[in-house]
Amino acid sequence: MNYQNINKKLKIVISVGDESGIGPEIILKALCSHEIPKNIDFILVGSKKNLIYTHSHLKSLGLKNLANPKNLKIHDLAISLSDNDTKSSYGNSSFYYLTKAIEIVKQYPNSALVTGPICKKSWSLAGHYFSGQTEVLAKSCGVRKVGMLFTAKSPITGWRFNTLLATTHIALCEVPKQLTAELIHSKLDLFKDFCNTFSDKPILKVAGLNPHAGEEGILGHEEKDWLNDALITWNKKNKDIKLLGPLSPDSCWNSSVKAWNDKKAEKHDGILAMYHDQGLIPMKVIALHYSVNTTIGLPFIRTSPDHGTGFDIAGKGIAQSQSMIEAIKTAIEMTNNSRLLNTH
Repeated sequence: MNYQNINKKLKIVISVGDESGIGPEIILKALCSHEIPKNIDFILVGSKKNLIYTHSHLKSLGLKNLANPKNLKIHDLAISLSDNDTKSSYGNSSFYYLTKAIEIVKQYPNSALVTGPICKKSWSLAGHYFSGQTEVLAKSCGVRKVGMLFTAKSPITGWRFNTLLATTHIALCEVPKQLTAELIHSKLDLFKDFCNTFSDKPILKVAGLNPHAGEEGILGHEEKDWLNDALITWNKKNKDIKLLGPLSPDSCWNSSVKAWNDKKAEKHDGILAMYHDQGLIPMKVIALHYSVNTTIGLPFIRTSPDHGTGFDIAGKGIAQSQSMIEAIKTAIEMTNNSRLLNTH
């Protein structure tokens, strides 16, 4: 992307996430990266004291390429932490960082939200019963139809790799109960709008729920009972889309591997996965640190690095920041794309 064409009034609001994890570290590393344009107005939402401490600690470990919190615009939320229940305290603070960040983004038409990793268990311990940040965003914005989409731009070919989830943070046994023709149609509508911003005639694939997409009812009945018909019905109303599926999940992403690595390979615009791990395993294996979580269907762009809090490596200075860099770059690119924003 040519960052010289970016609207200079563009604001990127960054919610720090769970500060007991790697969120502060990867943010300070990312904002110092040469890949991030300098003409962006960044606003961090979190604890200024914690960010200054993280910067000082990482410097003591010998790290040099770090943004200095003293030079950053920080919306300082000094939320008290309990020595008796630190996990709950950090969960509480990360929840309020997110809600404040959403509030700030809503104030500026030309802005986007980038969220740091949070711990769902810590949220629960603090009394915030949401299965993830996506659900908080949907409720805060008053929208029912949102999509959890993972996107990555290949550094090898420049191809954008997209996987949308039909169901998100639910137990595997609940997936068949939640999947319906109406849900699939809703997700495909969102996916079409997203992919239309990059291609006039997108090619979308749909993974089957069962092994071998059910093998005509031998290995599962959902495809035969309703999914096949649901896709045919939707495609009749959206004839500009080439829709393929339901495809066998074990080979559905083979073409993605080729497109990621080979400029001459056939390209597709997106794959709809039936459940969380079905889509996330190939996404993370293929795109590794370049994958970004984005919520489509909101009135603004929201992105997040495609990894967790990394409690086991927090404070060691070894957390990779590429996914956070990609999350920021993607937020900038998509917010600068007026065509994309007009679809929401």
